[in-house]
Amino acid sequence: MARIVSLGSALQDVYLIDHDDLRPTTIGDTAIFGKVLVGSKVDIDRVAYEVGGGGINSSISFARHGHEAIFMGNVSRDPAGAAILKKLDQEGVDNSYVRFLERKATGTSIILLDSKSGERTILTYRGASEQFGNLDPLDLDSIQPDWMYVTSLRGDMETLQNFFQRAKRLGIKIMFNPGIKELEEPKALIGLLSCVNVLIVNKEEASRIVPGNTLVELIYHLNNYVDTTIITAGAMGGIAGNNTETYRFGVYEDQKIKDATGAGDAFGSGFLAHFAAGHSFRNSLIFASANSTSVVMKLGASRGLLCGNEAIHPMPIQKI
Repeated sequence: MARIVSLGSALQDVYLIDHDDLRPTTIGDTAIFGKVLVGSKVDIDRVAYEVGGGGINSSISFARHGHEAIFMGNVSRDPAGAAILKKLDQEGVDNSYVRFLERKATGTSIILLDSKSGERTILTYRGASEQFGNLDPLDLDSIQPDWMYVTSLRGDMETLQNFFQRAKRLGIKIMFNPGIKELEEPKALIGLLSCVNVLIVNKEEASRIVPGNTLVELIYHLNNYVDTTIITAGAMGGIAGNNTETYRFGVYEDQKIKDATGAGDAFGSGFLAHFAAGHSFRNSLIFASANSTSVVMKLGASRGLLCGNEAIHPMPIQKI
């Protein structure tokens, strides 16, 4: 097994769940969430408390797979931060590199979930996960990980560059899942890709980095910058390729979605968890899809994460 550092956000997810008051309303081509009048009081069916954030979700995925998982990120000394640290302890994730910010509360997401359709709207206070410049790339020298899995750092390109350059100097492999803020700076983002071993984005995100309309065009252009690229396309599956093989894949199972929160994190971390354990590129893609499917069938971003020893059935995947 491998030693994997997850670098990214840490949030407490608070679910407000209802079966009728939060259902979407369509106005033209736009879906408006919830038929809730301003100034009214609405009774909901259930409240649930989970943990989330790209750094947390991925580190739990790696730990469940049997890897030595380390989380690097920020929380505050408050109940939400305590809940996150407790969850990491329960999952066997090393949280000794967590930093505490005193002037901001721990990041929190309020997730309004329609239990009938699985549709949701997320209100997020980033808090301690708004900034990452206090994290120290020199910590990688003492951790000596095999891989670093990086999710969005809210557009902090300087911190990303510092971590990526340090990782490259130490021979640490990098898997990168950039977020909206990073995509707003495509030139700086492309400059980071020389340090990246595996890039994972969705189709829309890929089209913001390189030209192309089809998945094949997008992966062709991205593979000029990075050795391995994975592009997901929702219900259409996706495409993944490296220097020797390229696969077009569908979805693992067509299941009713209970909660889509964390689906992307589950796919990305599921791929690396399986790949770093010595499995083939193809089989790692299948496991990633199975991991994502399992997550959306349960409430929360981590409850459905697989351990790697489950029976995985075949799925549509073709070498091209």
